[in-house]
Amino acid sequence: MAKLKSIEDLLIHEIKDLYSAETQLVKALPKMAKAASDPELRAGFEQHLEETKTHVERLEQIATSLDASPKGKACQAMKGLIEEGSEVISENAEATVKDLALIVAAQKVEHYEMAGYGSARTLAGALGLDEVAELLQMTLDEEGATDKKLTQMSLQLIPEAEALES
Repeated sequence: MAKLKSIEDLLIHEIKDLYSAETQLVKALPKMAKAASDPELRAGFEQHLEETKTHVERLEQIATSLDASPKGKACQAMKGLIEEGSEVISENAEATVKDLALIVAAQKVEHYEMAGYGSARTLAGALGLDEVAELLQMTLDEEGATDKKLTQMSLQLIPEAEALES
């Protein structure tokens, strides 16, 4: 890794990390959708896949505006989160409990992304890169909305899972 000499270097580093995370997620979300038994959850994963593709395009746009490539860094954190999600997919579990486990895995991903986008937005703001900060904020807002939807879905599924225990 090249030496980080400036806030702009750090911002580019973070954009590359987010780009790697999002491109990994584009590959993982169809598997999560396929593993979901609840139709609303499946549709939610499919909808977020389309949003994630837009996030990738935004990061490419941001990298171009920074005269950088978004490629060249592997996000190890996302790799680990996706591995955890893969374990959930292969888990032998009741359908509703597995759906809840998929939501847990997805929310871990969302929280990681929200931290990354929030930090990158702050760096862009510090550099006076208002358009970049705005694009990052748009994605941050979408990730937050997805997290809220996942919470609502889990609240709907929990009573069903509790009924399995009785």
